[in-house]
Parts: sequence; structure tokens; C-alpha cells
Amino acid sequence: MQRPGGHMGRGSFMTEEEKRSAPKVTKALLKRVLSYLKPYWKQLTLVLVCIAVASVCSLFPSILTGSIVDVLTGKAIGGWIGAGIDALVKLILLSLALHLASNLIGVGQNYLNNWIAQHISFDMRNQMYRHLQKMSQRFFTSANQGDIITRMTSDISGVESVVTNTFTSILSNSITLVVAVIAMFRKNWILALVGIVVVPLFTLPTRMAGKTRWKLAGEAQACNDKINGILNETLSVSGQLLVKLFGREQAEYERYEAANSRMIKLNIRERMAGRWFFMLLSTLTTIGPMLLYLVGGILIMKYDSNLSVGDITVLVALLGRMYGPVNSLLNIQVDWMRSMAMFTRIFEYFDMKAEIDDKPGAKELSKAKGEVVFEHVDFTYDGKRDILKDISFELHSGDCIAIVGPSGSGKSTIVNLIPRLWDVTGGSVKFDGTDVRDLTLHSLRDEIGVVTQETYLFNGTIRENLLYAKPDATQEEMIEACRKANILDFIQNQPDGLDTVVGNRGLKLSGGEKQRISIARALLKDPALLIFDEATSALDSISESAIQAAINPLIEERTSILIAHRLSTILAADEILVVRDGRIVERGQHKDLVHAGGTYQELYETQFSKAGEK
Repeated sequence: MQRPGGHMGRGSFMTEEEKRSAPKVTKALLKRVLSYLKPYWKQLTLVLVCIAVASVCSLFPSILTGSIVDVLTGKAIGGWIGAGIDALVKLILLSLALHLASNLIGVGQNYLNNWIAQHISFDMRNQMYRHLQKMSQRFFTSANQGDIITRMTSDISGVESVVTNTFTSILSNSITLVVAVIAMFRKNWILALVGIVVVPLFTLPTRMAGKTRWKLAGEAQACNDKINGILNETLSVSGQLLVKLFGREQAEYERYEAANSRMIKLNIRERMAGRWFFMLLSTLTTIGPMLLYLVGGILIMKYDSNLSVGDITVLVALLGRMYGPVNSLLNIQVDWMRSMAMFTRIFEYFDMKAEIDDKPGAKELSKAKGEVVFEHVDFTYDGKRDILKDISFELHSGDCIAIVGPSGSGKSTIVNLIPRLWDVTGGSVKFDGTDVRDLTLHSLRDEIGVVTQETYLFNGTIRENLLYAKPDATQEEMIEACRKANILDFIQNQPDGLDTVVGNRGLKLSGGEKQRISIARALLKDPALLIFDEATSALDSISESAIQAAINPLIEERTSILIAHRLSTILAADEILVVRDGRIVERGQHKDLVHAGGTYQELYETQFSKAGEK
């Protein structure tokens, strides 16, 4: 007999937070959820058939048990079965065959369930990744990165359990209950009523134990989160360095030990919480069968009923088979609401509109020259505080513009508007005479190479990082790009050459080496416009000189924009734009601005001249 409460888990109850944030299940939401099942309707139909057949087959052995008992007590069974040893063998073989058939069908059903769930998860992950790739820079600077990853992984993975567990559980448990109740009433309606009245009583201890365990599980999870936080902080590269430098090894160990000890105690309490209930429950489970035996015996002995011992055995067996489905269906609301909550969270991201996308009829940029024109450009991030105000300038093909100004004046924002990492809120930015919003994003960004202050390298080889810019680049093209970026000698001195592993975020390389590889990557792209966004500001003087030696020839070869703090770079520019508080306050060449008494002279005297560049 199946033990009641066996289906109770940590997730049998909703937390107060879950109750408050439970989504409103609407027809539109259900229709949207079902749209992911629609492509697999044939497989789903087969799953439903398997569930129905397996549920019925799994109950028949219990029903046949009564006939076996009757044969053993000498009662002949009608029809083709008869009585005696032959009848006993037939019933046992039939029971085994039905049990085997139920299990085989169950295996097939589980395979189909998992196949459908994995394919739906596959579809949703691909859809989500493609959608996120279209989101603007605003989304990634404001959204929590952990939340993005959670929705891409945990939430979509949770959808698999909806398909494999929630939907199929509702159907299989419902069919099992319906068939069991019908079979019981067909045997004897009096005993069936006795059994059905008793069943709900066994669910109460289960739910009481479940509430206690869920509360403790929540505390244990919070403690586990704290432990994970300690591990992330103290075992990361930067965290471990800080621990060592401040001699905090023992203190951090004690902090971890305390949290670990609390988690162990909570886990033990959680696992023991339901034992007293289950002890009571295991005692109570005997009441149902005993009542059926009592009432059945009275009917047979006192009222000379046509009820047989085998009939009572069947009713007891069917009663035992009802405990699990009843508990599951009582808790199904929790699983259902959690499932809908997961879908709602996923759909929230899908419903976020891409702020920056190709407009209908967008033009493909071809044979780009790299000419840029800003016409009265205004920009704001939040619609409240102006970041750029009335920015206008022209950059002709082959020329170089330098943009200087105090920190936070809007320099990087200006260059980020060209590849449409953001869109202007007023005025226009034109590339080769066409508003960037009228060009396809791919063709526009393909003609713009950007080298930023914070270089990002993937955890792979130098070759793999270079090929990110041009997957079909030849060995000769990579070597030439590295030569121009002044990094070829370093690469050739490495044992593995271009196949040298750079480490996570390029941590195995120095800042200057990473930056020069970044320049080589941008050059390999062969863009019409090169943008250097303070590419040397975070480096030492030696690395800065090496990068400067790489940059100087490049800005003579192609159209470029420099955001720089090094005077030699600024001197090489055809025009200098001085930006302050989001406006261009001065423009011209060094010789005209250095004694003009404005922002540029102030920058020169406080920053450039101190670097010995007079």
C-alpha cells in the first residue's frame, strides 16, 4: 500500500512572498503558454494516450488481486477464468502482464515528456537569447545581471518541470482517482463511501508536516545563500587577494564555519520535522483498511451479502492507491501557480521592446568612407537630466578628431551614439550622409571599430579573440593586424604564439598587452571609422608609449575619433573638441586653444603639462 504523504515535498506550500506576487492567470496567459506546446501537439496527444492507458493498467493488478484471493478461497470466477490452479495462474500472469505493460508505457511516456520539455526549453532559450541580443545598452546598464542569467537558466529550466511534472501529474492523478472510485463503487457502494470519507483525514498530517518543513527549508536556503556569498567573495581572484593582504584568513574561516554550522542544524531539523507526523500517519493509515474489513465483515456475516473476501481486498488495495493522487492534487495549485509565475517572469522579458532596432526599409551601408556629422544632437538617459546639448561637428573621411574634457562631461556618450549603442533624443547623427537610424545596425557597426578603456577579452586564445572580429581571417591578416597594433613581437615570443591562452577576461596578460590585442582585433575588422575611447588612460607610461606607437600610424591611415588624455595624441588630431557639461565649449587646434583661457588651457595646465608634455 502506498504511503500517504509520500508526495509531500519542500515545495508543497507557497511562501508569503509567492502569495503576494502570484500572477493573475488569464485566458491570454494560458493561450501564450499553450503556444509553446502547439508545435508538439502530436507528441502531446501520444503522451495523453500513454498516461490514460498506463493509469488504467496500473490499477488493474489491484482489481485482479481480489479475484486471486477469491480463487484461493475456492470461489469460481466467471467467464474464461474458471477456478483452481489454472485460474490462479491465468490471473497472476494477467496481473504481471498489466503491471509490465503499465511500466513500459510509463517509460515511453517519460521519454516523450522529457523530449517535449527539452525542445520547448530549447525554443525558449534561443528566443530569449536572440531577444536579449536586440536589447539596447540601456537595458544592460539598468537590469540586474544576475536576474538576466536567472531568467535565461533557472526560469526556463523550470518550464521543463511544468511539462514533465505539473501537466502530466494533473492528468495521471485525476485518471487514477476516477478509475479507482468507479471500481470501488462497482464493487460495493457502501464500502466505497466509507473509504472516500476516510481519505481526506490522512492529508491533514501531511500538510501540517509540510508547513513546518517548508518554513525550515526557507531558513536553510537563506543560510545557504549566505554561504554562497562568502564563497563568492573570498574565493574569487580579487577577494582572495584582499583576504591575504589583510591577513583575514582565520576570520573568514570562522565566519564560514559559523554559517556552515547553522545550515547543518537547520537541515537536520528540516529532515526530522515531519517524522512525528509520519509516525502518527503510519498508524492512521491502518484505520482505513480496518474500517473496510470491519464494515465488509459485518455485511458478509450479518446481512449475508454477496460481497466476497476478494472484493474487500480489492477495495483496500484501491483505497491505498488513492492516497498519493489525493495529496498531489491537493498541492497542485501551488505547483500550478509557481509554473504560471515562471512563465510570467519569462514573458516580462519577451515583452520588453527593443529600443534600438532596424526600422522598416533600413538601408545597407556599403563602401563606407567613415564620414560623421552631428547635427544639433541632444541626449538624455532618463528623460530628466540632459547629458548632451546641441552637439554639432563634422568628421571628414581620413581626418581625425580628438574629444577632450573633464570626467563625466559626455565624451564617451558622444561616440556611443555613432554605432547606435544609444539613440539621440534630439537632432541627428549621420554616417556617410545617412542618418544612422536609417541604416541597418549590422552594416553600420561593421564599419566602426571601437577600442575602449576597459578591454574585454574572452577566456580563450589570442587567435580566438582576434577571430571574434573576423571569423574568416587568414593567418597573414591576423599577423598584419598584430604588427600594426605593436603586439606581434610579444605574441611571437610566447611558446604557443597566437594560441596562447589569455585567461578569464585576459588576466594572464598585462593591461598594455590586452589593450594592444584589442587594437589588433579592431583593425582586423578593417572598419571605415576607428574610435579610441581613452584607450591608454588606465596604463603605465611604458605600456602607454607602446600603445601610442601603435595608434599614431593608424590615425594617419583612416578616419578616427580619439578620446584621450595624452597630449601627443591630441596634437595629431585635425581638430580638438572640448566638451564640458554636455556641450562643446571650445574647438580648434592645440596652438589656438592652449592660451585661450578656457577649459582646454585648464586641462593642459593641470593634466597634460604635469605629464611633462609642454
